[in-house]
Amino acid sequence: MQVTEIKADGLKREYSVVLDAADIDQKIDEKLREISEKVRMPGFRPGKVPPSLVRKMHGQAVKAEVLEETVNETSQQAFTDQSVRPATQPSIDVKKFEEGEGLEYVINVEILPQIELKDINGLQLERLVADVSPEEIDEALSRIADQNKKFEAVEDKKYASESGDALMIDYVGRVDGEAFEGGSSNDVQLVLGSGMFIPGFEEQLMGAKADEDRKVEVDFPEDYGAKELAGKHAVFDVKVKQVQQAAMPKIDDDFAKNLGLENVEALRNAVRDQIQKDYSSLSRLRLKRNLLDKLAENYDFDVPEGMVNAEFEQIARQMAAEQGEEHDHDHDHDHDHDHDHDHDALPELDDEQRAEFMSIAERRVRLGLLLSEIGTSNNIQVGQDEINREMANQARRFPGQEQQVFEFFRKNPSALAQLQAPLFEDKVVDFIIEMADINDRTVSKEELTADPDEEPQAEAAKSTSKAKKPAKKAATKSAATKSSGSKAKAPSTKAKSTKKAAASKKGDEA
Repeated sequence: MQVTEIKADGLKREYSVVLDAADIDQKIDEKLREISEKVRMPGFRPGKVPPSLVRKMHGQAVKAEVLEETVNETSQQAFTDQSVRPATQPSIDVKKFEEGEGLEYVINVEILPQIELKDINGLQLERLVADVSPEEIDEALSRIADQNKKFEAVEDKKYASESGDALMIDYVGRVDGEAFEGGSSNDVQLVLGSGMFIPGFEEQLMGAKADEDRKVEVDFPEDYGAKELAGKHAVFDVKVKQVQQAAMPKIDDDFAKNLGLENVEALRNAVRDQIQKDYSSLSRLRLKRNLLDKLAENYDFDVPEGMVNAEFEQIARQMAAEQGEEHDHDHDHDHDHDHDHDHDALPELDDEQRAEFMSIAERRVRLGLLLSEIGTSNNIQVGQDEINREMANQARRFPGQEQQVFEFFRKNPSALAQLQAPLFEDKVVDFIIEMADINDRTVSKEELTADPDEEPQAEAAKSTSKAKKPAKKAATKSAATKSSGSKAKAPSTKAKSTKKAAASKKGDEA
């Protein structure tokens, strides 16, 4: 085999590979001989079929098989001989392949860059930490109480409902005078101001009283999920059967016991611990972001164009998916519809969005390659037990299908690699953090949860950061916050809906 480098342009390489005719002819002859020993044909005993007949019947298929196997084997050998680490799937252009003439093909491939690692000991990093104030606990408890509020019927039949009240209603909807599927229901509880129904519906029921009949006229949105209703004018006959007012529970020992805790003090502790856990998680994300920004500032090397383009497309598709989710969130009457989406099509982007996403993609790829190099150089590995735990986490998302999830990962190496990648990245990040010089700075909740790209110190890094743009680019926010350089999100202070907080608290004490 003769391998010749015929082009070297940045990270792009082109190689010519030539194999002698004797090597190719030998492979073809060996495969035909194997077939002749097994093939059965009328008029011939097993193993006695003439080679010329076997070649006539199976020659083309054998040649195709030999070509595929030879190209796979020799291209990998060529990469080894040339000390090449492919960054993307190489393209193969077969120039010649004939019996008696051998094989000649050209490989076009992008290679991984050579990264000269710098000393990462004592890297100066800042970790933001925040304490949980009593006021935050009170706010969280108020939200928990609101989540557990009960609605009680108003005895006064003359009481006019207000925002926050609930109505028990029956309704029948009609378009062009005809009732439509999914447009009728009985004994539906509608909380006024909740936005459960399509725009304009709830507003027309404000002030409704018990036993009152109302006619509600609305226009379905143009992007409504049920295409047959999109943009249509509908009239609903609504019967208000009951008006209910919210009864907020008192936050006391009985309330705590209903949530599975011993008393209100235990409830406060569980809420505080959950908020602190959220803050600690966010603090870690902000520290990771600080680390990645430092690395982005300290390293500048060429990255494979193919990897950047693939990452760019992933970001764009993520944005499109998020926009699709927004459109598909129907404020309808509890009936579902199937929607057709073109998951392969990239969304239309203006020049500014394209430049932004391309910058994000380049940063992701560069940091990903850098972290991989640091991890490999320091022999950081993800253990099988860690992979198994993550597979179990994924499986728990699909109750009743756990075994299928495990089988999916076992049979799909690429899916397993995607599962392993963030585990490896986090281990590398933790490794660097352990050797860093970290300065803890106590900050307010507002500063901890603030968007780092909107802070003054982030201005200089915006060109390479996963920037969240304001206003018209609101839909692109989370498209810019994945993997390397991912941005921290504000924690929830809902205490895992309290029951989970209680369970978490008990687990911590165990």
